[in-house]
Order: sequence, then C-alpha cells, then structure tokens
Amino acid sequence: MTVRAVIVGVGSALSERHFGSCAVILAPQGKILVDCPDSVLHALRCASKLSGHSLAALGIHDILLTHLHGDHANGLEAFGWKHWLHRKGSGGERLRIHALPAVAARLWERLAPSMDQGGSASLADYFDVRRLSTTAPASICGATVLTRETDHGIPSCGFRIRVGEAELGWSGDTRFDPNHIDWLAHADVVVHETTESPVHTPIECLNALAPAIRRKMRLIHMEDAFDPAATDIACLAEGMVLEVADTARSPIGA
Repeated sequence: MTVRAVIVGVGSALSERHFGSCAVILAPQGKILVDCPDSVLHALRCASKLSGHSLAALGIHDILLTHLHGDHANGLEAFGWKHWLHRKGSGGERLRIHALPAVAARLWERLAPSMDQGGSASLADYFDVRRLSTTAPASICGATVLTRETDHGIPSCGFRIRVGEAELGWSGDTRFDPNHIDWLAHADVVVHETTESPVHTPIECLNALAPAIRRKMRLIHMEDAFDPAATDIACLAEGMVLEVADTARSPIGA
C-alpha cells in the first residue's frame, strides 16, 4: 500500500507567491487535511486542478492540526462555516479536528470572536475535536497517525502517517531538532519545513544531515526568496502528488 498526499501549499507565513504549507492525505477511508491556512478554499481548488484529484472542501471531514499560528490555522473559520452551512441545509457530520490537547484547549478562544454567533454557538456546533496522544497512535480515515511535540515556541507537533507499511513523516513547524529528525526518519519520505527564523529550521542545518536522510526528505514552508540551488534536498510544489511506498519497515511505536 502507499500513502498518497496532494501538496496544497508550500509557503512560509509571509509568502506572497504561495499558499500556506498544507496537504491532503488521500487515506483509505477519506481525505485528511494537514493544517488549514489562509485562503484554504482557494488553495484546495487550485490543487485540485493541478493534481487531477478532487479536493472539494465538503469532501474533507478530518483536519490534522499542528498548531495555532495563523498560517496553519486561519482557514478553520472559513472551513468551519462552509461545513456548518452545508449541515444546516442537508445534515451530516461535523468536521473532525485532531490536535494536541494544548492546541485543542485554545481553539475556541481563537475562533469564538468570529464564530460564536452572538454567544449562542460553541466549538461543538462546528467541530468534533479529537485530542491526539504522543504516546499512542490514532486511527484516522484508515490511516495510523503518530504524533510528536515540536519545539516552536507554542504547543506544536509533527506527524508520521502510515497506510499499511508505507509511512509519510510531516515535521510540522520546528526549530532544528536532531531528535525530531531521528523520529521522522522511521518514515519512508519526510516532509520537512525550512525557514530562516529562530523558531524554524534553516536549510544549512538540513544540508548537514547524512545523505540517507536528505534523500528521503522533501522541503516545504519555504520563503519566497528561498533558492532551491542551495540544497540537494528536493523541494515540493503546489499540486504535486507524493506517492509514498514502504522502503523499510519499522515498529509502529518506534
């Protein structure tokens, strides 16, 4: 089996050329949106055209949320309203958000100013929030998801997403952390952020990694001025489809 991921955005928080970094996992039992940045509805439409895969927002019912910085979470308002209005007209299930407990605890604080409908609505009216554990895997749409906290200044995490024996690593936003990279290295392909910032990972740090991990790594969360020639690590592009097959098997709890 394979993990298939459509790359929806590859930009950093201040990018003027790209959508915020996010992807859709085409899991066996549904689609999983990894992070929900600004203009996510437009981003999904563009990625659908580029990839040939239908990524309609109303066809996505699960969101893996790494953290609450705006370039990863601002799209929750539009996504939540769209699903809520659809349910009012035709019924159906609430959107499921899967997040660390510390992230879930502040979701409504973030969303209430624009979504509380004069005090008559709550987080549960829009979202079914599922709290992720860093000690046990979660089953989401037929995929197995492992979660690890990252060092980013606020509660944040990365993921390893497995379908069968194929596994995709997703760094999330993080300072350069060799221990996090060692954890991600169990995956067959690792999507890792790179941004020149004290709370992100500079490309020089990734360039110093062993060739074996650089070969399986793909870059995301890039600034507009990023020069792909500065590294031998492949850069992702919006609309690209990652097909991740298992290359080395490892215990799911590793």
